[in-house]
Amino acid sequence: MLTDLSNVANDKASVILFVDDEANVLKALRRLFHNGQYITYFASSGAEGLEILRQNTVDLVISDMRMPEMNGAEFLTQVFMQWPETIRILLTGYADFQSTINAVNNGRIYNYCNKPWNDEELKLLVRNALEQKRLREERDRLSDIVHQQNKELKELNEHLEEKVEHLAFYDQLTGLANRRLLYDRIKQALVFSARSGRMGALLFIDLDNFKTLNDTIGHDMGDLLLQQITQRLRSCVREGDTIARLSGDEFVVILEELSKQGLEAAVQAEAIGNKILNIINQPYQLASHDYRCTASIGIAFFSDRDQSKEELLKQADIAMYQAKTAGRNTLCFFDPQVQANLTFRVALETDLRLALAENQFKLYYQPQVNHKGKIIGAEALIRWDHSQRGLLSPLCFIPLAEETDLILPIGQWVLETACAQIKIWESSIHTQHLQLAVNVSAKQFHLADFVEQVCRILHHSAINPKRLKLELTETLLLDNIDNTIFKMKALREIGVHFSMDDFGTGYSSLSYLTQLPLNQLKIDQSFVRNIGVQTTDAVIVQTIIGMSNNLNMEVIAEGVETEEQRKFLEQHNCLTYQGFLFSKPVLIEQFESLMTQNNQY
Repeated sequence: MLTDLSNVANDKASVILFVDDEANVLKALRRLFHNGQYITYFASSGAEGLEILRQNTVDLVISDMRMPEMNGAEFLTQVFMQWPETIRILLTGYADFQSTINAVNNGRIYNYCNKPWNDEELKLLVRNALEQKRLREERDRLSDIVHQQNKELKELNEHLEEKVEHLAFYDQLTGLANRRLLYDRIKQALVFSARSGRMGALLFIDLDNFKTLNDTIGHDMGDLLLQQITQRLRSCVREGDTIARLSGDEFVVILEELSKQGLEAAVQAEAIGNKILNIINQPYQLASHDYRCTASIGIAFFSDRDQSKEELLKQADIAMYQAKTAGRNTLCFFDPQVQANLTFRVALETDLRLALAENQFKLYYQPQVNHKGKIIGAEALIRWDHSQRGLLSPLCFIPLAEETDLILPIGQWVLETACAQIKIWESSIHTQHLQLAVNVSAKQFHLADFVEQVCRILHHSAINPKRLKLELTETLLLDNIDNTIFKMKALREIGVHFSMDDFGTGYSSLSYLTQLPLNQLKIDQSFVRNIGVQTTDAVIVQTIIGMSNNLNMEVIAEGVETEEQRKFLEQHNCLTYQGFLFSKPVLIEQFESLMTQNNQY
């Protein structure tokens, strides 16, 4: 079975000449190839075929072997000698097999087809022959082009080699070393430092607020600034020191041959770093724009050839971000403890992603007690029972969960688990009155489908919505106030309660406070802790209690640790409390024991 090589459509029809002394054969060939795809000619003898070839450009000749006067092999030999580019196919019977083989071996024909032929095989043979001709012509055309290009490339070779080397190792905008050349220079500097015993330093420089410049007056002005900064950097270092543009607005300077003493080397590097900061801070003229720029610099030292270039750059980068955190327009030296903290954070994030799947989170319950000492509810507080680090408080992982959006599945798990516990409490007359408070993160609350999510959980758990209390922070509540009020009202309508957590620590507007459908204000423990210590905090507590009463809201104080604090709160009409005076957060089994001790069972 022949493989069809014709997979590219030609722009013009191919021309085929059929030669056979039998009229019925020519008639059959005319019928087979009369489809508009080809231009066809027909001849009854070799002589007639040669005449057609003289008058027309023909791509393919198909000739019968047995013909009078001039047989097919002789005819195709003539075609080969006069029109060597024309493809030649021989139609032959079994008796002509050896003659056909000889013709093929002599290179006079492309291929042959036995009589009687199979229509599909013959059509496929024709298509493949024409495709091979097209490919050969294309090859020849490309060969001519390549030959011409090679000639031109040879003439430009020296210039191009120089340009290629510059493209490979230098930044096109500033002419400084690029990342590839920088890595090579760092490697050389590490070797030199190890041999000489002298320390070296890597300065990682990042321009402050460079994106703002690009966004306001354009990237062309940003490029101009980078070019001017390049000139200033060159004026700050010695001729042998390397300056590289790493990417965007990041530059790296390699300082070599510093002191052998660490402290003195630090002083030298700091002096050059401050020189760079000062010169970058000078005014710029960007076309018609006056501009001022600052930078943050991180410095990492090297003296050991075993240090890797990647690790050294990483250290300088970490130090640079320390400088950013410190307020920008300053420099910082690499602190190994910072790197240790980052390494810990990366590992913790990996573990955090596994924690839900491996059921490592636990809910702890801290009782909420009324002025008669009766437990009326609890706050659900998440803990992470880490397989290696032990029990972790929310302070250790919630900020990371917020940054990575893992707070969303974690928050949903807390809601589902809390509602499942409420369902259990509802089955007993001794606990069915308990209300459970759950903290909701800003990211979770501001999900477009947060209301629907809570409703689904309530429906699935089949609890009384009044037993669920959502605790929201002041900052969360006042962010997109209209949307916040809409969501709170939607949930209040089905019975869910709301408490403003850590009240007094934010910037609540009284006008907003009257609009929010809150059930409760929670006095922050920082104020409660200072009752009897700071008069101002006691006054704030009284004010919050009075405000709650005037707004017909409940009020609860958290962080109650002493009887003195509780008595003060009760005297000023705060009748609900939470804190270590009553119990620390405990697992559900211990909470139920507290209920028993509280004579509620």
